[in-house]
Amino acid sequence: MKEQWLVAAKKADFQEIGKAFGIDPVIARIIRNRDLVSMQEIERFLHGSLEELPDPFLLPDMDRAVDTLIAHQGKKVRVIGDYDIDGVCSSYILYRGLSARGIRADVAIPHRVTDGYGLNDRLVTQAAEDGVELIITCDNGIAAAKQAELAAALGMKMIITDHHEVPYEEKTGADGQCYKEWILPQAEAVVDPKRNDSQYGFDGICGAFVAFHVINALFSRVGFHDEKLYGELLELTAFATIGDVMELKKENRIVVRYGLEQMKNSKNVGLRALIAVCGLEGRKISPYHVGFVLGPCMNATGRLDSAERALALLQETDYSRALLTAQELKGLNDSRKNLTQKGVEQALEQLEDWDPCAEPVIVLYLPQCHESLAGIIAGRIREKYNHPVFVLTKSEDGVKGSGRSIEAYSMYEELCRCKELFTKFGGHRMAAGISLPEENVELFRNRINAVCTLQEQDFVRTIHIDVPMPMSYVTRGLVEQLSVLEPFGTGNPKPVFAQKNLHFSSARLIGKNNRVMHLQAADETGRRFHLTWFGPHEVFDSYVEEHFGAEEVRKLYANEGADVRMSVVYYPDLNEYQGRTELQFVMSAYSV
Repeated sequence: MKEQWLVAAKKADFQEIGKAFGIDPVIARIIRNRDLVSMQEIERFLHGSLEELPDPFLLPDMDRAVDTLIAHQGKKVRVIGDYDIDGVCSSYILYRGLSARGIRADVAIPHRVTDGYGLNDRLVTQAAEDGVELIITCDNGIAAAKQAELAAALGMKMIITDHHEVPYEEKTGADGQCYKEWILPQAEAVVDPKRNDSQYGFDGICGAFVAFHVINALFSRVGFHDEKLYGELLELTAFATIGDVMELKKENRIVVRYGLEQMKNSKNVGLRALIAVCGLEGRKISPYHVGFVLGPCMNATGRLDSAERALALLQETDYSRALLTAQELKGLNDSRKNLTQKGVEQALEQLEDWDPCAEPVIVLYLPQCHESLAGIIAGRIREKYNHPVFVLTKSEDGVKGSGRSIEAYSMYEELCRCKELFTKFGGHRMAAGISLPEENVELFRNRINAVCTLQEQDFVRTIHIDVPMPMSYVTRGLVEQLSVLEPFGTGNPKPVFAQKNLHFSSARLIGKNNRVMHLQAADETGRRFHLTWFGPHEVFDSYVEEHFGAEEVRKLYANEGADVRMSVVYYPDLNEYQGRTELQFVMSAYSV
């Protein structure tokens, strides 16, 4: 894969910013690289508080949603969510918040295999049969215009809370210009920050954050406050924000920072049990832990079984029972990992003869793969090749698939250009889900590539470097100060630096299956550094052999004074081991 290194060159008075906030000018430069310009923006980034969260009534239809909820106190209300982290968390937030105000709420979560994503006719009909008077969706519903009509015909009202793209049809006006005609479901309220008439100001919040706003708007209207409940719902909003890969900007950053802090002593019994089962009890919880340890356990139940088990974990009030459920979820995730690896291997086999020029959008059909794993596999293939990827699997009623995109490719908009091939589709710029008849698989592969306008440069992976900085500048104090930029994640990545012309002299492999490489290197002044590389050592070895020869690779591992000179991208960290804390430099990229 081709890659280019870009050094951020955004200008500001870094000395002034450093003095104003008591930070190193290097930290000030990193903050500027996050597109923060004014002192007010920087202040909010560094010290934003919960009091600065936007007014929930800025979201479209929030007044109508709250009025409808108040009118249904004492009546039967059904929350209908989704089977992923965001859907489960938002379902619980609504259920818990509504129940606290005496609203008789229950929850229905679609089954991934039998129901598929989002609201369907069966769920609406079942609600009517159960005597439900109001349906409130979360993390879905914006594309459910037909189901909203069905609910009304069956005598039920509906509130939609969602964060996905609003469906539209492309029309041509009398002047010959194309325009989008937005398709909003006919409901009592449609609360979605992505509506084109939204006054909220930021459309990058997840479904759980929308649900959190709904409950806070309700509590505000009726004058109710419960600090413990607020804290619990805040935690789950943060959990979902990370799990749904939202950008850690603006209010997302504030909620995640406060939510992670509270997770050390979680107010939710089920989440506390899951943290314990995953070996994180008493530790500082980071976005990494949520995204790659805890979150996948929550997701696994919706992938391989029913997401109702994840919801039951959050609803559990007995810690002993919660531990048992959490252990089951962890076991399911272990099984999911093995199945995912098999699916990735099958996908790579199909790509052995892949021609990226003929097929810039990768479409893989894995009929035997569990449909719940399609998105994960698509993400792995996207990471490897940096092309948009769709993975399709056989389902009970045709073919289902998930897509993962690259920055230059708006997946949802491209799907709209061939929507006649699908029985159902939805999503946003970076990810999407589709359903289609099996006979349309090849038609889809051909059409989605025929309409693709990506150019060769769009597939070049870009590595953004915050500061070109010699390793000799890095001190333990600077690394400790980097913590003011946390939490790191999507939209606020861990800062990276670059060092030119390092002389590598030796290397050794450590860890299970030799997956970690330790390297010795020196700068132009002769100062020596220890670097760690977590990538596949075979890739590193091949690169060194290509540019310096096999003999230099042998010398590296034999500690015979190899002469390998490269520039590196790195980030500094503090490594705690056996009671000692030492500076370490993690190499994330290298180039001659």
